[in-house]
Amino acid sequence: MKKDFLSITDLTKQEIENIIQKAIVLKHAKNTVAFPLQNKTLVMIFEKPSLRTRVSFEIGVKQLGGATVLLENNTIGLGTRESIKDISFVLARMSSAIMARVNNHTLLLQIAEHANVPVINGLSDLEHPCQILADLMTIYEKKGRLKNLKLACIGDGANNVAHSLCLAASVFDLSFSVASPLNYRLSRSIVSKAKDINKSFDLLETENVQKAVTNADVVITDTWVSMGNEGEKKIREFYLRPYQVTSDVMRFAKTNAIFLHCMPVYRGSEATGEVVDGVQSAMYQEAENRLHVQKALLLHLLGVTQP
Repeated sequence: MKKDFLSITDLTKQEIENIIQKAIVLKHAKNTVAFPLQNKTLVMIFEKPSLRTRVSFEIGVKQLGGATVLLENNTIGLGTRESIKDISFVLARMSSAIMARVNNHTLLLQIAEHANVPVINGLSDLEHPCQILADLMTIYEKKGRLKNLKLACIGDGANNVAHSLCLAASVFDLSFSVASPLNYRLSRSIVSKAKDINKSFDLLETENVQKAVTNADVVITDTWVSMGNEGEKKIREFYLRPYQVTSDVMRFAKTNAIFLHCMPVYRGSEATGEVVDGVQSAMYQEAENRLHVQKALLLHLLGVTQP
């Protein structure tokens, strides 16, 4: 049976751990000559602009011996020029897997319903699970473990990164604190799902940044204005300005805490340049890890055991 990756919860804890370990092997296998994805093709659908998602998947598949096909929405007209069903059936007959970066999570569900090859969420309005795999890999590399840690998410708690982080923290039984304005809280359905996964999940939602960050091992933020929310820029900046991650905010965390940001980053908005470019920032390592962890994810979804 084919396996999709639409949510971080589509993988078990053990599967995520295995993927991270495989990603670390691939990261350090600089001179590998094996091409496990030879004759495999990944179709990449983009409704939204992309830097890291496109480059990491395209280079990753090439490094593993496969090929990619890029389809932008003005090329295929998802649900307008052709139905989602017809597009999904055709792409699945010609490719090994489909990665889609879309505006609406429902579209991913529809593609997955009709495609009989693995479908990967490259980003939707609800979740960003590939990013969170890279985050977990980075945390493991920096901390040497994925247990007994506190993650603090600051700023927009209602976005896709915060949602997938919340679910991942529940799966790994990590303490998770979110500091956000009341009107930018985590989705109630995501919170409910996280608590269903882990009845003892240590989740704190607060408007107090200091309370969320105190004793955190990892401090995470994201852009205040995600793609599609540009019309809300002024109101978002008004509400989220008190949630900027500064050096003073980082002092509430543990002295060896790391700072993560999925990028693109806007210095002077969600975080100061001093934090983004400081010694605690693992942002660029986190970005690079998109490449390695997605290679491991593809091998897992396609059932390829040898890199």
